[in-house]
Amino acid sequence: MNNHRILLTERPTGIPGPEHFQADVEPVRPPGSGEIVVATRYISIDPAMRSWIGVGPSYVRQVEIGQPMRAGGIGQVVESRAAGFAVGDWVQGRTGWQSHPTLRGDQTQNLDLSVGTIEDWAGPLGTSALTAYFGLRDVGALRPGETVLVSGAAGGVGQIACQIALIEACRVIGIAGGADKCAYLRDRLKLDAVIDYKAEPDIAAAMRRACPEGVDVYFDNVGGEILDAALTALRMGARVVSCGRISQAGATEQYGVKNLGALGGKRVRMQGFLVFDYHDRYAEARAWLTHHLRAGRLRQKLHVVEGLDRAPEALAMLFSGGNTGKLVVGVG
Repeated sequence: MNNHRILLTERPTGIPGPEHFQADVEPVRPPGSGEIVVATRYISIDPAMRSWIGVGPSYVRQVEIGQPMRAGGIGQVVESRAAGFAVGDWVQGRTGWQSHPTLRGDQTQNLDLSVGTIEDWAGPLGTSALTAYFGLRDVGALRPGETVLVSGAAGGVGQIACQIALIEACRVIGIAGGADKCAYLRDRLKLDAVIDYKAEPDIAAAMRRACPEGVDVYFDNVGGEILDAALTALRMGARVVSCGRISQAGATEQYGVKNLGALGGKRVRMQGFLVFDYHDRYAEARAWLTHHLRAGRLRQKLHVVEGLDRAPEALAMLFSGGNTGKLVVGVG
């Protein structure tokens, strides 16, 4: 049995794409004590990947040149020497861009398929959903009846953030790029208002129209110009959840935010976070998400790009806005 891999060959200075990776194949490494071999089914494609392979500093160790691209994924156990894992079990772990990785059992999680399907675990029970949960409820200190503005609202994290706010009886406005994404947010997720930033000549004016009484919580997935505009739409005591800066991922020159003065004048709190900070509370979040998933109040659209060899293409798609929903690569 062989392990097909996609290796990092060059660090990108702009948007990463196929030219920065190459395919490779090697025999599957037999598992040692406490290890399992997994046949990967889905690989998560996430904005954080850009910082893992770039030339600048990152919050985690960078992927080394010549090594498989780092990624979380879901797969099925095909060989086990780890207690608690049997052949046929579905698991979640750091698969990387590999078809048959050998993983440590103590760094891998068995999936409970009684609470959701494999696709649910890739979407509304996965890390993107946990990010939205803790970002809104803990960092954003969300309260019922507030006005919530979400950028990147049709993406993996944004979709769930919007729905959490709706479940909590908030007024929710989503920002996305393009008619199809906005139609999904408006018609499928039933947001109160949607802003197509690609169609708006003045994004700040569009925010003021959609939020005439101001924004209580701004969930920021994009940074840059949209963050700058959102700062002008905040209410007194608002909270800004700094989740991502995907608009700046391929920028040769970083956008200079001009409206930071609003933070002081309106007593705004702006805070960044990493979902891993809440690792010991994942069960709490998944219990809440499962309850609303079963009740039909929570859904997430998966955008599946089939084929491990297309993983670099999928990563480039993420930064060009080519996906609607949680982006994953299907393997096998």
